[in-house]
Amino acid sequence: MGEIKIKLVATRKDLNAFLDFPFKHYKNNPYWCPQLRMDDRRILNPKKNYAFEHCEAQYWLAMEEDVVVGRIAGIINHKAIAKWNEKLVRFGWIEFIDDFRVSEALINTVYAWGRSKGLEGIHGPLGFTDMDNEGMLIEGFDKPANISSIYNYPYYVDHMLRLGFEKAADWVQYEFSIPKVVPEKFERTAAFVKEKFNLRTFKAKRAKELRPYARKMFTMLNVAFDNLYGYAPLTIKQMDAYTDQYFGFIRPEFVSLILDEAGDIVGFGISMPSLTKALQKTHGRLLPFGFIEYLKAIRKTETIDMYLVGVRPDYHGKGVAALIWCDLHEQYVKYGVKRAISNPQLEDNNKALSIWKNFEGRKIIQRRCWIKHQ
Repeated sequence: MGEIKIKLVATRKDLNAFLDFPFKHYKNNPYWCPQLRMDDRRILNPKKNYAFEHCEAQYWLAMEEDVVVGRIAGIINHKAIAKWNEKLVRFGWIEFIDDFRVSEALINTVYAWGRSKGLEGIHGPLGFTDMDNEGMLIEGFDKPANISSIYNYPYYVDHMLRLGFEKAADWVQYEFSIPKVVPEKFERTAAFVKEKFNLRTFKAKRAKELRPYARKMFTMLNVAFDNLYGYAPLTIKQMDAYTDQYFGFIRPEFVSLILDEAGDIVGFGISMPSLTKALQKTHGRLLPFGFIEYLKAIRKTETIDMYLVGVRPDYHGKGVAALIWCDLHEQYVKYGVKRAISNPQLEDNNKALSIWKNFEGRKIIQRRCWIKHQ
């Protein structure tokens, strides 16, 4: 075996190797879902990611005899450190072959960088914000990942335990079958909530009609997510950037906005046809012809991914979730959707998980944020 060397990503060639490694690492794996390459490039670019206004980052490759055998990102989110009063460096974008020398060298590199900046511990996988993919897969290795989640091999867990990491937080995901008819109790609840609180649903015909509500949705998330693990509020610039990034793919039929009599958002559900197969076929590329696969997936699918579901805190426990579900269900049945996969939610976020408690579903995936102190 050759010596493991850690190389700082300093050139475009290095960055290409950083982005390309997962495609070799998970070659022919039916469960791994590539990310859009243009999104990864934008997120990692200090000139294009507004998180760098309060973050700093470094990226490294693990090399063995000039062959890339692993990668990792180190992130310091100064806003999160100040909010939570925890001096922790984040690691993310971590991938490695099943060789403990590689995982150890990668983690130690990020840890040492954090120590040089006055930090006292390390946790991850985390991104720059909660909108980035986070959490290492610990359960559900035989379930397909999607564009908003991480996939990794089972041996990653063994490496983290051997490195002395402990559980910091877990995210869970559920799968739900879409009934052909909305259960009567949900229809009754939805009708009651709508009348009692004078709420209405807003259905857009085109994606651009949703954009005026985007900042309100992200502002609501800042309030709703404020106490969630490691969360740092999004800035206006970040909100607008995420709107530009994601709203171009949105199918308005699969978005539900619940408004009060003043026109303010009290709840929303953003779902999208699964893009997993399209991403796998195109290796995460839109050009030159990858966009055709994305258009096919967006127009027809049996699986829906629930990207964001939010209820304003003052409406928690008042049945708004049933109103969102009924609103979306009509469209799911109309377009032949048979199943929905929830977005990753912290296992102790009881308010968020309560949205799903009355639906027939099962937990299929669990991911973990690991932590290691000095």
